[in-house]
Amino acid sequence: MTIPVPVDAIVGHLVRLVRVPSPTGHAGEAIRYLKKRLTPYEGRLKLRHPAKGGLLVTLKGEDHSSHRYLTAHVDTLGAMVKEIKPNGRLRLTRIGGFNWHSVEGNYCTVETRTGRKVTGTILASHTSVHVYEDAGKQERKEENMEVRLDARVKNADEVRELGIEVGDFVSFDPRVEVTEAGFIKGRHMDDKASAAILLELILQVVEQNLTLPHTTHICFSTWEEVGFGANSGIPGPVREYLAVDMGAIGEGQTTDEFCVSICAKDSSGPYHYGLRKKLTELAEAEGLRYRVDIYPRYNSDASAAVRAGHDLIHGLVGPGVDASHAFERTHRDALENTYRLLYRYIQTPSL
Repeated sequence: MTIPVPVDAIVGHLVRLVRVPSPTGHAGEAIRYLKKRLTPYEGRLKLRHPAKGGLLVTLKGEDHSSHRYLTAHVDTLGAMVKEIKPNGRLRLTRIGGFNWHSVEGNYCTVETRTGRKVTGTILASHTSVHVYEDAGKQERKEENMEVRLDARVKNADEVRELGIEVGDFVSFDPRVEVTEAGFIKGRHMDDKASAAILLELILQVVEQNLTLPHTTHICFSTWEEVGFGANSGIPGPVREYLAVDMGAIGEGQTTDEFCVSICAKDSSGPYHYGLRKKLTELAEAEGLRYRVDIYPRYNSDASAAVRAGHDLIHGLVGPGVDASHAFERTHRDALENTYRLLYRYIQTPSL
């Protein structure tokens, strides 16, 4: 039987989530959005906030002794104010692993401690070709990048009068668009595409009154981009842990923008072979477009949990996303294939 897939709803969740600023360390607004969507279903699911942030959703299943755990992260790349320069511009420090050239020209927002928001643009200090001979050659590194604020400021004191200080968070304009060809492009497809899929999966489990074979926890984590998103607070009975994160695309990769990617190995080492084999067999049985891939410069919440010492069967799947940590793009087909695999997975017995 073909699984009905609410792709329009998933795309809607994705666009709304991407528009919510949530750099690592300051992702509370994204969590509040998810909680607002799920609170009407309390009683049929349980919501809990781990101490370090995030949202843990629990769906009761028939087997209470062996639990499942799925996770996607809503924290994104971003920055903090490192220095207020004498000329009234800001030097940044990165949050997460991106290259400076990938944010050059991006609009951004600085949020002060009092909640005031000041917009700006990230530029190289030598940008004007009419002034600087090295405008095209200046190295794009931290000390050469700055934020030009959309405010009439010419020195550090005037910037501080706006309430801006060192340590304030800086979020990047996502520039999200949905195209007629079914592509969703912009920043933060990593990993809000997966979060949107899991949100809709939870809603469908509840609305369809599905009976799950195992009590299943779904965690929306908030520290993945710095390496420790959901590696603690894992309920004791959890046996299988599946991270749902983007599939990386590039030369030497099998993943594309239309598939669900099943990871065999990343920089942390191999994922559990039995779980990977099971996911592959489920994808084939459903007639899904899938690819098995290896990500040489990648870690997930699942690998972080195993490194933290948890005794788990761990795996990693997700929709294919092009140009990761830059101007990213995925497709409706990737969202559908990932959703269909997860829908079947949570309804099958664990290993």
